[in-house]
Amino acid sequence: MVRRLSSSREDGDTERQGSVLLPRLSVSPLRQVMRRLLAALLVLWVTVLLVYVDRDGYVDDVDDHMTFLDCLYYTTVTLSTTGYGDIAPGSDSARLVNTLVITPLRVIFLIILIGTTLEALTDRTRQQWRLNRWRSALRDHTVVVGFGTKGRSAIQTLLSTGLGRDQVVVIDAYPQSVKAANAEGFAGVEGDATRSQVLVRAEVQRARQIVIAPQRDDTSVLVTLTARQLNPRIKIVAAVREEENAPLLRQSGADQVITSASAAGRLLGLAMLSPNASSVLEDLIQRGTGLDLKERPVTKAEAGRSPRECDDLVVSVVRGHRILAYDDPEAASLALTDRLVVIHRASRALPQPDERRGEPR
Repeated sequence: MVRRLSSSREDGDTERQGSVLLPRLSVSPLRQVMRRLLAALLVLWVTVLLVYVDRDGYVDDVDDHMTFLDCLYYTTVTLSTTGYGDIAPGSDSARLVNTLVITPLRVIFLIILIGTTLEALTDRTRQQWRLNRWRSALRDHTVVVGFGTKGRSAIQTLLSTGLGRDQVVVIDAYPQSVKAANAEGFAGVEGDATRSQVLVRAEVQRARQIVIAPQRDDTSVLVTLTARQLNPRIKIVAAVREEENAPLLRQSGADQVITSASAAGRLLGLAMLSPNASSVLEDLIQRGTGLDLKERPVTKAEAGRSPRECDDLVVSVVRGHRILAYDDPEAASLALTDRLVVIHRASRALPQPDERRGEPR
């Protein structure tokens, strides 16, 4: 049994609302300043050229001749809204250009100059607009609770199957983990996933599946209960450290429960007894390597045939809610409604037993 059912956050954080952070392109302040400076110079020189082309239409109180320096002077005075009045448009064409072109350029020039202030004022509005658009477009996505080793590995496996990064939402109680998820292109929710308001911000009620991989077993149980209450149809896959807590997690509503500690222990024992078998097993659970495990439906050509007659190596036959061995007499004739768990060849070769490919988690 789980020894203590409690939130993983401190009591002082119980009223904390989960904040949603969407991935965004990070630009250094120096680069932002340089971009605005170049844009301002571009507007300035475009205006100078416009004035110089129509320089005969301007009246200069000092002399009747408009030089390039006079055009530059008039442009800077005009764009900065100083307006000394010593140079003014005199012809109809010059006044028309000032009305239709130079005045909008003056507005653009001022916006560029005060862009930092405007950005600070509009940042909250822009973020709220992005958040609203993200919520309205998010459907049938995957929620991952915990961006640690297990959560990251689960996401990488899902991405290898074609799942888009915009269809993954990460929930983690630690700000640095949410920022790391943002840096990899995932939307993140900072907060305690055992609280329903945090799961609601991750749109669990509209999600297709949720992977629960926190650091504590009691947190897994509480998140499973809350997620099942918010979305009775969601697929829940949860991880626990201790095998004794797996039955409680299934009773809480988890569809699949992975016991990380015992699985790692069995893999370690197998590596001692049979290094080659251990390498094959580790390769099977790492998608995209020499061999991959895959679940797929039975094709029309395979219906009525034996699992041994399939092109892929069939490990099990899923019939309804039962999992049958490939040599089970009940699975001797495949049906179109069955699903097959098969081993198929990936692009990379099998690892050698002495290759170090990371410790099992």
